[in-house]
Amino acid sequence: MTSKERCMAVLQGERPDILPVIPQSFMFAVETAGMKIGDVSHSGRKMAEAHVISHDKYGYDGCTIDFDDATIAEAIGAEVIFRDDEPAIVDESKPLLKDLRDIYDLQLPTISSGRLGEWLEATVRLREALGDDVFIMGRADQGPFSIACLLRGASQFMMDLMLEDKQLIDDVLTFCRKASAIFAKAQKDAGADITSIGDAFAGPNLISPEMYREFALQPEIDLVKEVQDYGIPMSVHICGNTNGIIEDMGKTAAKVLEVDWELDMQHARQVLPQSTVLMGNIDPSFPLVLGTPEQVDQAVKDLVGKTRGVGHIISSGCAIGRNTPPENFKAFIAAARKYGTREYIDSLN
Repeated sequence: MTSKERCMAVLQGERPDILPVIPQSFMFAVETAGMKIGDVSHSGRKMAEAHVISHDKYGYDGCTIDFDDATIAEAIGAEVIFRDDEPAIVDESKPLLKDLRDIYDLQLPTISSGRLGEWLEATVRLREALGDDVFIMGRADQGPFSIACLLRGASQFMMDLMLEDKQLIDDVLTFCRKASAIFAKAQKDAGADITSIGDAFAGPNLISPEMYREFALQPEIDLVKEVQDYGIPMSVHICGNTNGIIEDMGKTAAKVLEVDWELDMQHARQVLPQSTVLMGNIDPSFPLVLGTPEQVDQAVKDLVGKTRGVGHIISSGCAIGRNTPPENFKAFIAAARKYGTREYIDSLN
């Protein structure tokens, strides 16, 4: 199988020749290419070049287009702080929404707003450079709840959830969902095989599972339906320990759930439908940065043992740091090839 065929087989509920590996490696790719993240923040061309160099060197199955967590918010009007060695961030000291009611004065972004076009150019260029044999995940930046937090400021939005009218909150989240959908659907048009959103602020690191179900889940459900009805699979990623909401995340009907290293993958595979693909979840800190190649190998072996290869794309649990030792990254890809084979998986059952 080609890399793309391998990934598509998993998405279609079929057994690939070997489990695909798609590292969340945009920062590592930039480092591999001898660039700084600040160099590519405004350049889809450079981002694509970084991915091509990294992919050609390490030979994994798919590339994830990503720049930072601030691009949709910036396209709507938020102020952003750009940094040389780390991804750009929204300046939450200067919230765009001084009051939630300011949402009624905002305009939805277009695909040429801010830096959205750079992400899309990266997708187009990467498809042209790698052809149709490599799987491309065109991330659509942030999900509805996270966009709302970035526009308002996370702490203030938490207060709003307790104090403001529920209809007003719904209107804010609806606006943010529409913004996310515009970008996600544009990734399909740019040639991506799948699109995805990160909704980290909706995770247990910030809000309780009950609040996730009350405020964040329905916007994700609506977003996933709209985007997948447009004809492209979608993935939802929430950072942190999502054991308490993993079944709820499955209710989004997203084809893929990108899960962080704290999630119990064995439990997740048991409680989610087999048609829901799990993408993850090697800890990007230990062993990928702080461990040895042997510890990386063991971590991948343990991970495959938990899923038995069912509906599984091997990946990192979150973005791989630019300071990841190359020998550990190489061991990560090699271990995925070793333990993702049909023969090895059959030996587990």
